[in-house]
Amino acid sequence: MPKDNPDMSLGARVAQFQALLAGSEFTDAGGTRLSLEDGIARAMQMLRAARERSSSVYLVGNGGSAGIASHATTDFVNVAKLRAQTVHDSSLLTCMANDYGYENAFARILSQLAGRDDVLVAISSSGKSANIRNAAATVKQKGGQVLTLSGFERDNPLRAMGDLNIWLDSRDYGFVEIGHQFILHNIADRFGREHKAG
Repeated sequence: MPKDNPDMSLGARVAQFQALLAGSEFTDAGGTRLSLEDGIARAMQMLRAARERSSSVYLVGNGGSAGIASHATTDFVNVAKLRAQTVHDSSLLTCMANDYGYENAFARILSQLAGRDDVLVAISSSGKSANIRNAAATVKQKGGQVLTLSGFERDNPLRAMGDLNIWLDSRDYGFVEIGHQFILHNIADRFGREHKAG
């Protein structure tokens, strides 16, 4: 996909976004690349298993990624029937950030909430946010699973932390954020179709 294309016409942006999604990379914990459909199937398997165990699914992100986490939580609860929640309540998050530093805020919250077999959906456009990486490390230490969504550099540190990793090959925040939202929405919609079929 062409990088930093200056053509901002809607038609050109739609074509670029389509190419970005088609080129999404899913990798497992060992870095093995999966096809798009195998990657989505693995994500659904991870979330379905959490639902069957009555485990929790936590979602974290900063800024626009926090908005994506909130939207995905709504879809995961309402459509996918998951025990999903964000962990960015303003009072709790600012307490932890004030007491332990922002880089440790999500990790401190999850050290109390997350348990074995819970799932963390960790969203970071750059994959470099220390607070998101620390949250992922905490959930892994507690015996949970981590699904990461990132973009920008292919070798960003978050991408190496998940049991399943979704990476978008773009440095455009808008594309990466909307791409993450699109993929998470697609997962929720597939759960919704399963419910209707069942």
